[in-house]
Amino acid sequence: MSVKELVSAEEWQLRVDLAACYRMVANHGWDDLVFTHISARVPGPEHHFLINPYGMLFEEVTASSLVKVDLHGNKVMDSEFDINPAGFTIHSAVHEARDDAKCVLHLHTTAGIAVSVQENGLLPYSQQSLFALASLSYHDYEGVALNPDEKSRLVADLGTTNFMILRNHGLLTCAPTVADAFLAMFILQRSCEIQIQAQSTGVELRPIPKMILDGILAQADEVTKSAGGALAWPGILRKLDRDCPDYKS
Repeated sequence: MSVKELVSAEEWQLRVDLAACYRMVANHGWDDLVFTHISARVPGPEHHFLINPYGMLFEEVTASSLVKVDLHGNKVMDSEFDINPAGFTIHSAVHEARDDAKCVLHLHTTAGIAVSVQENGLLPYSQQSLFALASLSYHDYEGVALNPDEKSRLVADLGTTNFMILRNHGLLTCAPTVADAFLAMFILQRSCEIQIQAQSTGVELRPIPKMILDGILAQADEVTKSAGGALAWPGILRKLDRDCPDYKS
């Protein structure tokens, strides 16, 4: 029996969206071989989550191959794959603490790490950066995320924000939907890319005045017609349907 036949329609749609997110991360070149993660909470009362099969490239992830686990990282559905324990430490911490964080996206991009090592972190150099700065937090590096004790500190640092820079490590976004988490990461990653490229010119840079930051989220809501990530998501799925339709399998 196929995975699609074993799960609810709601879970299958989530699997399709999450697989699409993995494929788009690979499409943008944001993946790090098999070493980063995107997770999503399965609809229903059980605290079950979908995460990538450890060892599979992001460009290979499909709806059926995603691994379903509980909050302790135990598989609750048969799978030939295991999961990355370090990845689950980070993701389970956010999912457990934030009911609104239905999707958590964590990456090790070059630009993201380059900004994470800068003492002042992300700076208001672009319009994109303002959206991230309006809900941004930082978490100091503690080594590979295998220590369960780190979870409480990461959650405390995250607070109610939706964008996080993990110092010397990478980027994290969380949101109620896969589409929103992807859009948040697109904005954060693009902000980091712009900052690094602007700094590489060696000329004096002109930051955006702080007063403009106030009200930026209301402007974002207006620009996206209150749809958030859902505005661009159908187009993303159409692109994947053209380029690599097997993500839905």
